Amino acid sequence: MANFMKIKNIVCCCLFCICLSNQAIYGQKILINMDLKQTDHLKAYGAAYWILEQGVNVEWLLNYRGGSFLVDQYPEIEQILRMRGVRFEVVAAGMITQIYAKIESGNMDVVLLEKAPKIVVYTPETKQVWDDAVTMALNYAEVPYERVWDEEVLRGDLDKYDWLHLHHEDFTGQYGKFYASYHNAPWYREQETVNEALAVKLGFAKVSQLKLAVVKTIKNFAAAGGFVFAMCSATDSFDIALAAEGVDIAAAIYDGDPAQPNASAALDFRKTVAFEKFKLVENPLIYEFSDIDIPSTNNPRPRNPNADFFDLFVFSAKYDPVPTMLTQNHVSVVKGFMGQTTAFKKNCIKRSVTILAEKTGSDEVKYIHGNIGKGTFTFYAGHDPEDYQHLVNDPPTQLALHKNSPGYRLILNNILFPAAKKKKRKT
Repeated sequence: MANFMKIKNIVCCCLFCICLSNQAIYGQKILINMDLKQTDHLKAYGAAYWILEQGVNVEWLLNYRGGSFLVDQYPEIEQILRMRGVRFEVVAAGMITQIYAKIESGNMDVVLLEKAPKIVVYTPETKQVWDDAVTMALNYAEVPYERVWDEEVLRGDLDKYDWLHLHHEDFTGQYGKFYASYHNAPWYREQETVNEALAVKLGFAKVSQLKLAVVKTIKNFAAAGGFVFAMCSATDSFDIALAAEGVDIAAAIYDGDPAQPNASAALDFRKTVAFEKFKLVENPLIYEFSDIDIPSTNNPRPRNPNADFFDLFVFSAKYDPVPTMLTQNHVSVVKGFMGQTTAFKKNCIKRSVTILAEKTGSDEVKYIHGNIGKGTFTFYAGHDPEDYQHLVNDPPTQLALHKNSPGYRLILNNILFPAAKKKKRKT
């Protein structure tokens, strides 16, 4: 029965695509504006993804009205946009010509989105008590995705997907270094039990060894052409695990035997993708992995949430389309937000990495991007763009109250990025 329904859905989707191709209104297009006039920026990304799923190309107008989308006009697309509360305009041929002319003359460009990327989220079945911003963003935007965990990653399931998000994981095998505050909490003890049992099942002596194998597999996925996105602790702990291959950095309270003395000196930064020259926080009772994170989670600077912002860099749309896509927004200054990894120390970032956003006048970098072989990684520091200091057991953010969130827009830029093909320019 399940196979029949799957085949039925595929047939229906194909028929809908044929229906769309026969009903385009000649000479007119739909402009999904992404400037301050947009009623629901987050749903707009989901609508663009849905359009791609129907086999219809989407033009991403970089730096034009906040990174708007332009598509052929179909009644079905208008209906979907109305149902989802997304503002749009129907533009005639003359206006389309004016739009293209304006784009050609300024720091703007057109990127063609051709195929909806297959999305997967690396997340545990027993999801931790705090929520994941990317999962919430995908759910709210109505973007379909699947889930994987360690076992699926190691058996090669990532080959089925284009874009991978890393849930707020600690890839060092130290359970987030929550021991001092939460080692007696039921969720913490369950996390230990589940991870240790899985490590044994998959043939590893320690959780840290299992997580290293997962990180190396993910790195290979990117090197082969995959797109990796991570937030909060999944960013720096990813590179720490790579640099610490062959070095025991976990204390006995985490894996049963002592860590190697002066483990920082034994790190190999040639294996990392984003960070270098960092030092570990080797005290197992301090809630911090390394000095990559700034300000330190263990000793945070006093902050006023109403005065904490970071600035998006402006790139050349015509010559640097990738960072331009990743920073599309209706504002250039975005509200700051904290996390286990709140920001990245600038002098720990490799020179090959592109900085996308930083806190001006400081050494705090919020958003970075780089290449791994044929693929890419994008790291976004902080936990939840609309929950300034998200704590354990806090309720999830209701995105219906943050439809126009600039911080969440940066997440959703990443899900469309793999669909992009640079449009050939006329000479």
